[in-house]
Parts: sequence; structure tokens; C-alpha cells
Amino acid sequence: MSTHITVSHGSDFLGVDVLPVRQLREFGQHVRSVLPAADHPPLTALLDTAGDSEHTLDSDQVSLLAGLLRRVAAHRRLKKPYREVAVRLSIAAANAHADRGPWTWTPTTERTGR
Repeated sequence: MSTHITVSHGSDFLGVDVLPVRQLREFGQHVRSVLPAADHPPLTALLDTAGDSEHTLDSDQVSLLAGLLRRVAAHRRLKKPYREVAVRLSIAAANAHADRGPWTWTPTTERTGR
């Protein structure tokens, strides 16, 4: 299993974000506590499998995820470290949607970039 995920359309000068798999999976548990059970599955399915394989999401999927991530980031009960993850991912998702290109999550074994 990989240790980090490189997320396209991110905030560094290369246009990516690099996030630890463990942090993404923990974030998924927090998402469950702030979004209704009927709303979180598209996002938590992605977070739960972070690091297992590469994910390529189309513009329609990304639009849905960007909205969910914004809702999570705005929730008052979300702890600060996870709020930062939610904001970074929501910006990357919004950028991918605006570009009308795929949003990719690529597993890596080393942290490169940020």
C-alpha cells in the first residue's frame, strides 16, 4: 500500500497536493460524523480506498465531491487539521471541475512536493 496520495489540480506550483493516506482515511471517518448518512458515501468511498489504487474522476463526479467537501469544510464540528484537508481537497476538486478534466488521485510510496 502507498503512503501518500498525489492529488491533481492542487495548490503547489506543480498543481498538485500530496497528502498522507492515513490522514485521508482518518478524514473519511470525520466526514461521516458531519454529513448525513445519505450524503457522504460518494466522498467516503474515495477516502476509504485512498492508497489502494489510482482514482480518475470525471467532471460530474468532481462537481459532486467539490460540493460535499465544501460542506464538510464549513461544518463547525470538524477539527482544524481535517478542515484544512477539506479545504485543500475542495479547492483541487473545484479546479479540476473548472478545467473540465479528470481529477486524479495517484498513490506514491514517497512524499514528493509539499
